[in-house]
Amino acid sequence: MKEIKCECGHVNPIGTILCESCGRALTEEAKQEKLHDMRYEGSARRSQTYNKTIIDKVWNFFSSVKVGVWLIVITLIASAIGTILPQQDYINSLTPEKYYKDEYGWFGELWYKLGFQDLYSSWWYLLLVASIGVSLVICSLDRFIPLHRALKNQKVTRHEGFLKRQRLYVRTDNVLSENAFDSIKQKLVKKRYKIREEDGNILAEKGRFSRWGPYVNHIGLIIFLIGGMLRFVPGMYVDELMWVREGEKKVIPGTNEKFFLENKKFILETYDKEKDKKTFDQALSRVGSVAKNFQTNVVLYERMDGGIAGEADKLKKVKDFSIKVNTPLKAGHFALYQMDYKLDELKAMSFELQKKSNGESFGDLTIDLFDPQNVYNLKNGYKVELMGYYPDFSGFAKNGEPQTSSSVPNNPAFLFRMFSPEHPKGEVSFVAIKQNVEPLGENDYKIAFKSIDTRNVSALQVHKDLTLWILAVGGAIFMIGVIQGMYWNHRRIWIRRENGEVKVAAHTNKNWYGIKNEIKLILEGTNIPEPVDQHEKKKEI
Repeated sequence: MKEIKCECGHVNPIGTILCESCGRALTEEAKQEKLHDMRYEGSARRSQTYNKTIIDKVWNFFSSVKVGVWLIVITLIASAIGTILPQQDYINSLTPEKYYKDEYGWFGELWYKLGFQDLYSSWWYLLLVASIGVSLVICSLDRFIPLHRALKNQKVTRHEGFLKRQRLYVRTDNVLSENAFDSIKQKLVKKRYKIREEDGNILAEKGRFSRWGPYVNHIGLIIFLIGGMLRFVPGMYVDELMWVREGEKKVIPGTNEKFFLENKKFILETYDKEKDKKTFDQALSRVGSVAKNFQTNVVLYERMDGGIAGEADKLKKVKDFSIKVNTPLKAGHFALYQMDYKLDELKAMSFELQKKSNGESFGDLTIDLFDPQNVYNLKNGYKVELMGYYPDFSGFAKNGEPQTSSSVPNNPAFLFRMFSPEHPKGEVSFVAIKQNVEPLGENDYKIAFKSIDTRNVSALQVHKDLTLWILAVGGAIFMIGVIQGMYWNHRRIWIRRENGEVKVAAHTNKNWYGIKNEIKLILEGTNIPEPVDQHEKKKEI
């Protein structure tokens, strides 16, 4: 059996509790109720009707409000866990595994092994977000479609059993004159009710659209979730920190190597203790130097058509610009913000090869810390081979191998082999800041420090967000649904005249106090008593 035919002649879907047309109870449970549950008008919900196939079981699982709430709670907990330690996108380290272990010990190591270092992009987190979206869609369809169908098919003349099982109901033998009947209709119109008449009976209804508020909320949330998940689609969202050194030309992340940026100069201005003494005397005395302005003077380039990706030669200049705090450089959908800086980063170190016995120099070598050479040829057959380079020397491993914690030259160290006429096979020396180690025994020659070359580094935040309008639309629709559901009520008043009797029933989805006052005003001046609140009467009993 796929359908249920009511005595009124209306054909209802299987699982219907109250006839969509006349409201007659179709199940024994409904016939025994003292008050009908009008949340979904007794309509047939798929989740309450079918439970045979896998599709039915999946549908029923996601149609549960409890399941949806638990999915949201689990996602919120997972999101909170992701904030305990910084995500790997926000650490400036060569290897995240080593960073978490060194900085946070066993907890950091466990954190990395569990995959929490990239939690918000993990498959299971995205699956949770997608599950919330699926739950919202199924919950909405499972309830909205049958509710809409039931309200659309409702007749004016409702079954007597339906009327007497409404919360507000009264039956009287008092005669309702035509003048009183017309007066009731006029008052209903003034209260902005939409009136339908049938055989001398009335259905007055207003605010039906408020019943769709929760489903409008769901639509807004679904759109918002879609916007959030689109951020993981390449090209839709970029939020990366870009470190650019003075004199460096670098591709802008997320632009498919179409745009390049050259850092011409970084400028830092601080408050002068003498000039700004009156205004900032206390602050300057407490913290010392305070930044007044920091900016990066840059040149934006665009790769020409036909240029090879990553090739910095075939570029055309777009514009010069000074990126300041709150004054970003905008190019297309991208914006570059001044975020941070680093002064006097090591760029190059100069050394000289000396004979230890008398300090005689046999030539200088300058090592570019970002592009070191393998061999440095000096004069008269002397040369130095760079066997190992450790930009951020952090100590020796258990096997004696030097270690580096990052690729940034914060604490550079070198392993040299020094060739001379006396030592054609070379002598080995490990050189770091304030360290000169001879691991294979005492040498005749040494690498002596001479000078350093530094430059400033600017940190720019590259931001692109093509999903913002989707999030805004979703948020706006959600708020419309909130207002729609909170500030309006769906109210219905039924008046049925039959065999000298008058039956008045009413229902609202909320604010029963308001509808009671309206009915009182509408029936005022007639001989029809006010409907009784059967819910409160039940409580008193």
